[in-house]
Amino acid sequence: MWKNKLRYLSIILSFCLIALSTTTACVDTSKSNKETTTESATTKKETKKEKSSTEKETTQVSTTTKTPTTTPAPTTTPVPTTTPTPTTEPPTTLPLDMSVIPAYSGAAYIVINGNVPYFTDSDKVRTDAFETYSDLDGLGRCGKAYANICQALMPTEERGEIGSVKPSGWHTVKYEGVDGNYLYNRCHLIGFQLAGENANNKNLITGTRYFNVQGMLPFENMVADYVRETNNNVLYRVSPVFEGNNLVASGVLMEAYSVQDAGAGVMFCVYVYNAQPGIVIDYATGDSYQVETVPQTTVPATTVPPATQAPVVNSTSGAQTYILNTNTMKFHYPGCRSVNQMSEHNKQEVFASRDELLAQGYSPCGNCNP
Repeated sequence: MWKNKLRYLSIILSFCLIALSTTTACVDTSKSNKETTTESATTKKETKKEKSSTEKETTQVSTTTKTPTTTPAPTTTPVPTTTPTPTTEPPTTLPLDMSVIPAYSGAAYIVINGNVPYFTDSDKVRTDAFETYSDLDGLGRCGKAYANICQALMPTEERGEIGSVKPSGWHTVKYEGVDGNYLYNRCHLIGFQLAGENANNKNLITGTRYFNVQGMLPFENMVADYVRETNNNVLYRVSPVFEGNNLVASGVLMEAYSVQDAGAGVMFCVYVYNAQPGIVIDYATGDSYQVETVPQTTVPATTVPPATQAPVVNSTSGAQTYILNTNTMKFHYPGCRSVNQMSEHNKQEVFASRDELLAQGYSPCGNCNP
C-alpha cells in the first residue's frame, strides 16, 4: 500500500517537473522572442536613424553645395572695318574767300589782297630758319607749306630723284604743244632751290607744266635771288587749293615777305592757276583732253606788281633797255627793286635784246623776270 502511494507520488512529481520544464522553456522562448523583437526594433530604429541622418546629411550637402555660376563673357560690339568716307573739308584753310577768284582766262596768276601777304605781325619779325609741311589728308592731298627761307635752308647738293612720289590725281600723259610734252609735273610747293626738299610727298602736288614754269617758278626765282644777294630772310608760304574732293589742285596761293627790310625787297600775294592752255582738266580725277591749241600767255601787265612792269620793246630787233649787274651776271628791267640795292660800280645800263644778253652769259633776274 505504501509502495503504491510512493509510486503514485513519484509519477505526480514527474508530471510537475515536466510541466515546470515546459513552462520555463516557453518563458525562455518568449524572452528570446522578445529580445529578438527588441533587437529588430532597435536595429530598425537605428537603421531608420542612420537613414534619416544620411538623408539629412545629403540634404545639407545638397543645400550647401552650389553649382558654380559662370559669368557670361561681355558682349563686344564689333567695330565695322569699313573704309572711312573721304573728307570733303579742304586740306588747307585759306584766309580769303575763293568765290572772289575769277575763273582761269589765260593769265598764269592774279594778284590777291593788293599783293600784301596774310602773315601775322609776330611772324613778320622772325629771323629763325624753319620749314613746316602739312600732313596729307584722307585723300592723300597736300596742305600748306610754310618756311622762313634763308641761306641756311637752301640746298648744298644736287637735286635728287622725285619720281617715286605719286601725288594725288597723278597721270603720266603727253600732248603735242606742251613744253616738254608731258602735261603734269611733280610740283614743289616750296621749290627745291629754296629749301632743298626732294621726294617729300607733303611738298609735291600734281601741276601742269605751264603752272610750274610760267606760274610758280618766277616767284621762286625772285625769292632765291633776293636771299642769295642779301643773305636776308623771306617768309614764304604756298597753300594748294582743292575744291571739294578734287584730287588735283585748282591752283595755289603764294605769299612772300622779306623780313629784315619789312617787305621792301620781296613781297607778293598771288593766286597761281593750275592750268594748261589748250588742255581741259578734270580736277576731280586728273583726267584731261586736248582742245584747239591756245597760245600760252604770260601774266597780263595789269596784274604784274609795279616792280616787274616791263618797258616797251623795240618790235623789230627785240632790243630794249636793261640794267646789268656785272658782279652777279644778271640782267634786270630798269624798274626792278633789285636795281636800287645794286652797288653803283656793278651797275651797267645797256640797250640789247634778251637773246644777246643770254649769249653773253647773263641770266634774267628772278624778281622782274625780264
